[in-house]
Amino acid sequence: MTQYSYSRVSLFENCPYHFKLRYIDKLTEIPDLTNAANPLIIGHALHSGIEHNVQTALDEYFNAFHVLTDRIVEEAIKLEILIPKVKDFLNKNFPDCEFIHEYKLDFDNYLGFVDLIVKAPDGTCMVIDFKYSNNIKNYLESAQLHIYKDYLEQDGFDVKKLAFLFVPKVSIKQKESEDLFQFRKRIINDVTKAELKFVPIEFDQMQTVYFLNNIEKIESTTDFSKRNASGNCFSCNPRFAPNFLEAIQNEKGEIILTLPKNERRERKIDTKPDFWLYADSYVGKSTFVDKIPNVLFFNTDGNMDNTTAPVISVKDEVKKVGRKTERTLAWEVFLDRVSDLETEDNDYEAVAIDLVEDLRDHCRVYVFEKNGWEHESDGGYGKGWDKVKLEFNNAIKRLKSLGYQLIYISKEIVNEITLKGGAKRTTFKPNIDDKTANFLTGTVDLTMRAYVNSDDERFLQLGKKSNVFGGGRFDFQVDTIPLDYDAFIEELIAAQEGKSTKTKTKRTSRKKDDEVNNNEDEGKKSLGSSTEEPPKRERKRRTRNSDQESEQEEKPRERKRRERKPVDDVPPGEEESTETAEEAPKRQRRTRKPRGDK
Repeated sequence: MTQYSYSRVSLFENCPYHFKLRYIDKLTEIPDLTNAANPLIIGHALHSGIEHNVQTALDEYFNAFHVLTDRIVEEAIKLEILIPKVKDFLNKNFPDCEFIHEYKLDFDNYLGFVDLIVKAPDGTCMVIDFKYSNNIKNYLESAQLHIYKDYLEQDGFDVKKLAFLFVPKVSIKQKESEDLFQFRKRIINDVTKAELKFVPIEFDQMQTVYFLNNIEKIESTTDFSKRNASGNCFSCNPRFAPNFLEAIQNEKGEIILTLPKNERRERKIDTKPDFWLYADSYVGKSTFVDKIPNVLFFNTDGNMDNTTAPVISVKDEVKKVGRKTERTLAWEVFLDRVSDLETEDNDYEAVAIDLVEDLRDHCRVYVFEKNGWEHESDGGYGKGWDKVKLEFNNAIKRLKSLGYQLIYISKEIVNEITLKGGAKRTTFKPNIDDKTANFLTGTVDLTMRAYVNSDDERFLQLGKKSNVFGGGRFDFQVDTIPLDYDAFIEELIAAQEGKSTKTKTKRTSRKKDDEVNNNEDEGKKSLGSSTEEPPKRERKRRTRNSDQESEQEEKPRERKRRERKPVDDVPPGEEESTETAEEAPKRQRRTRKPRGDK
């Protein structure tokens, strides 16, 4: 039997069409990672902080985003103030009580998670639900706590009281007259002054009855076409419309939901992941992608002199027919070539878009030309931006559904943000708007940045950093590697096999390791221990023949990775000192003469 949560039933009441997309068609809704105040992300972080500590909440909050921004830092400042407020309130008002966080209710027809159960010494309980909101009135009409009480009593809890704890949501904007320091100081003052609101409610047995009736209604409904039935569905507003990935459809446009056979699929090593590569100009982005076998380039900037793969130029095509000039826009050229990939037999295995931000601009121009606009705002409130977004996203999904390895190439944009303490941090991300970047990352397995250090050496960054837009589905054993396609494939395989011996720390040379070991030995000797030293182990001498035999037995790929010279995997601006103990100048101790000596 299907398990229904309160949110699932509420979605059906608000908008049956949205319910159908999510739970019947099983389309994937992409979270909005461009919004630092995303209610879902903030709510999860707030609950983690109340249950554990502030640092746990901040780690969870920061890890939810691709790259750090000033707005994210400001929301984190609010969490640092609000979480201790909630914990102090609970400890002060419920002394000697047991706190049970995130209690799971698991029944045949119901699934739910209770934020907090406060259990008194006499065994009676109060159920508290945390809400990070100022809209108290709407939540007081919610049936959620009443349903919790009924199912908790079936689990043996003696629930006597129900209550909401509203955590104030402070939303202010930076004034033109204030700098970032003054703005954040105002945030701290406003959040510190804001007060929690504890609102007890009376239990209503009928709320559970209504909930069960709605479940029966869902089970018997066959027409889910009605939209925004309650008038409260934000997803029906074009400005807040959810972004769903397309499902597989047949020729009639009907969604195919044929179930696969219930058996485990064999896990295979993926050496052809979809990825997004971005870097500054002249780093070698296109040259790196050119090494991919059987790749086809969609090029927008004309810079393909250093590559050898086949190229389709995405640009406006102009031809003269008689006295008339006919123009085919670059976006139409792109769509025509995608149609060719769909219908024509070919031996291409990968498709690279170079540059993806230029392709997005071509899409904008096409929509403007089609509708007679000069800007998205000419299309009305929210509709202009929505049309451009849908046109671009649908084309990318169409290309992805063809089964080719998909690669995006972008230039990078460098920004500087200010941390809480006033320190500056440089951030790196692709040169495209945040909402489009959020969509594109959902269509690839890996997002990487390439860069050049001061010695003109080119590297590929694999490890995730808070100031660098990137990440992926692979657990790489190193942070950086040379910008070389063969080296990338080796690390990709090692990440999936879990056999890499490299670490994510900065590598040191063998000479440096020997110096450290010698210093440790000398330090042990200087302790003056009276115990005898343990006998030295006899080192077995290896002959040249044994070396050759072991080298033949070693796998070629592992031997190649072992013999490759270590590289400095620290990006520019984050270098560490590599000065050894011998290279550092020695300090001489000054001796002090007795006062009587002259």
